[in-house]
Amino acid sequence: MALDAQTFSPLRLSRPDLLREQAFVAGAWVDGQARIAVRNPADGSIIAHVPNLGTAETVRAVDAAVAAQAVWAKEAGKVRGAALSRWAALMHAHAEDLARLMTAEQGKPLYEARGEVAYAASFLEWFAGEARRINGELLMPHAADRRLLVRKEPVGVVAAVTPWNFPQAMITRKAGPAIAAGCAMVLKPSELTPLSALALALLADEAGLPAGLFSVVTGDAVPIGDVLTTDKRVRKFTFTGSTRVGKLLAARCMDTVKRVSLELGGNAPFIVFDDADIDAAVEGAMASKFRNAGQTCVCANRLLVQSGIYDSFAAKLAERVRGLVVGPGLDGPTEQGPLIDERAVAKALSHVADATTRGGRVLAGGAPVGEVGTFFAPTVIADVPADALLCHEETFAPVAGLVRFESEDEAITLANDTDAGLAAYVFTRDIDRSWRVPEALQYGMVGLNTGLISTEVAPFGGVKESGMGREGSHHGMDDYLQLKLVCQAIGAA
Repeated sequence: MALDAQTFSPLRLSRPDLLREQAFVAGAWVDGQARIAVRNPADGSIIAHVPNLGTAETVRAVDAAVAAQAVWAKEAGKVRGAALSRWAALMHAHAEDLARLMTAEQGKPLYEARGEVAYAASFLEWFAGEARRINGELLMPHAADRRLLVRKEPVGVVAAVTPWNFPQAMITRKAGPAIAAGCAMVLKPSELTPLSALALALLADEAGLPAGLFSVVTGDAVPIGDVLTTDKRVRKFTFTGSTRVGKLLAARCMDTVKRVSLELGGNAPFIVFDDADIDAAVEGAMASKFRNAGQTCVCANRLLVQSGIYDSFAAKLAERVRGLVVGPGLDGPTEQGPLIDERAVAKALSHVADATTRGGRVLAGGAPVGEVGTFFAPTVIADVPADALLCHEETFAPVAGLVRFESEDEAITLANDTDAGLAAYVFTRDIDRSWRVPEALQYGMVGLNTGLISTEVAPFGGVKESGMGREGSHHGMDDYLQLKLVCQAIGAA
């Protein structure tokens, strides 16, 4: 069932049925005996309730996925692509409603939510085209009486677990290539932001995806995850979330030797050299650090600034940060919404306290804002030592800690001193340095003179403990396809 406009008027949806309070399993909307409240982090109010499903419903979703995938794998690439294109078109048609739903359950400003809807749709559009370009190879044979053909085939049923910080884009970045490749998907979205996933499921159904090809199972992570990681019929598992949880889930998948792709935590260094354009670097830091209230896996986590421009950069950044407008995303213009929950606020406070205890100076913010919700003031802390928690733990909050460095070698050493390896940023106008430093950084992605690196046309992913596999670009198809060799013996003419 869906709430009508009178039941939840603050959302002001043009299409109220996009707010679903049922899960989508095997092509049908299903209820559960137990339910989970979905809250708006801006004020703690309940937006909706969704089913708290478990083992039985997840198995049912896998059953349906197995059947749907067997048929879908035989469809031509242009048929798969057309379905994804229709899905993307429906997202664009209902973009404002999708954005309002996202802001209500996740908290990000409405303009950011609108941007995410477009970003999410771009993955469906991109992989709609890639569905037509799944090409095999005809190899030069090793013998005159042999012919070698390499086929690319869908890996099979895919299980996906997605996070709350980008509740639509993290779904389409996985579902797009899976469906383009000929796979079915069972999705477990975050319990904190299931409404975006369910709205996407409704639009996928309207786009004509066959029943069972895309299911959304809401509820507690443990029973759902147990099925998705242990059922041998699930041949691929994809997860975006914390490093700790990702390691545990990947280990469970090895019992049935599933294909696994992981996009895990980051600890992004943001390096500003003396020769950088300071104003451009400040704007890059604003885009990287304070987008989504600092709750992105590629956020600048440590701002490493060379001594010659350190004071100037710190002053300009603090001035920009103090001007940010904080408030509920649905109640008027705002540039930063709430953190996702009270635990996030507590972690931000602990990182600020640790940095100041070690000699850091708060130049802006440093504390929660208001008495309602989970708002945290955009924060800049100068003179943060390299051994502070801000430098060794992913903060996931709008807290920017500035670390001073002297030389290029020191910056590289500081930047690489982490088990994470997702994203890094470098600001310099030295041409030689712009080659040397990105090559020396142990990260899967490097932004050079920009704080924004994500796009559907480029591969997204990390090295070291930040994960394995890539999402987006033509490389994003690889994890959903497997190679099959056909070696044919032929007789003489």
